[in-house]
Amino acid sequence: AWIDRVFALRPIGYGFAPWQLVTYMFLHAGLMHLLFNMFALWMFGMELENEWGAKKFLTYYFLCGIGGGVSHLLLAPFFGAAGPTVGASGAIYGVLLAFGMMYPDRPIFVYFLLPIRARYFVILYIALELYNGVTGTPDGVAHFAHLGGAAVGLVYLLIDRRLLPGKKFFEYTKSRFVQPEHVNQYSAGGKNEISDAKFYELHNDEDRVNQQRVDEILDKISQNGYQSLSDEEKRILFDASKKLN
Repeated sequence: AWIDRVFALRPIGYGFAPWQLVTYMFLHAGLMHLLFNMFALWMFGMELENEWGAKKFLTYYFLCGIGGGVSHLLLAPFFGAAGPTVGASGAIYGVLLAFGMMYPDRPIFVYFLLPIRARYFVILYIALELYNGVTGTPDGVAHFAHLGGAAVGLVYLLIDRRLLPGKKFFEYTKSRFVQPEHVNQYSAGGKNEISDAKFYELHNDEDRVNQQRVDEILDKISQNGYQSLSDEEKRILFDASKKLN
């Protein structure tokens, strides 16, 4: 009861505290609620994390979860009685939306049987959530948390693709508060332990420049994912891999 009172997302004026916008994502109403949310996070989130990198995915996940909580607090009281809310579904719907936008033609097997393209799967689920939220269906589900998570995810992705302003602000904020992750230092257990990078042993000026450029590209992959690379950067990595082989 104490955990529910302190960490579940409670309506404003009825026990709400700011930290609940984060902690409610880690509480669930039962084992099946937890199981389905984590299964969806693994199924759709794993590929996004591999594409974006861990830091970008984690940022996106928490923004969607917090956005879903804010949406529920502000909108749910207008369409029915609002009570305590738990679950990661707001963040999960943001992940689902991103998967549908990045891999629109990927088949998803509903109930492991019926194939449907990812774009239509996302549209169907969002439409159902919108209908249930507006009609105030008494099913105990925080539909506006789901919709809010998807809406925040959509805005984030549009900004990330430079279809909305704000990309420079995100990059500036990240450069101030997030340290770059040096993939080349950890991927092989430490840079001093690498013994097969023979093509850099000449140590001439051109090699040092190439090494520095490759390191910068690897850092960029770590922060923003492989898809953020330009064609020129991809070519440099490809040429470097050929020299290693």
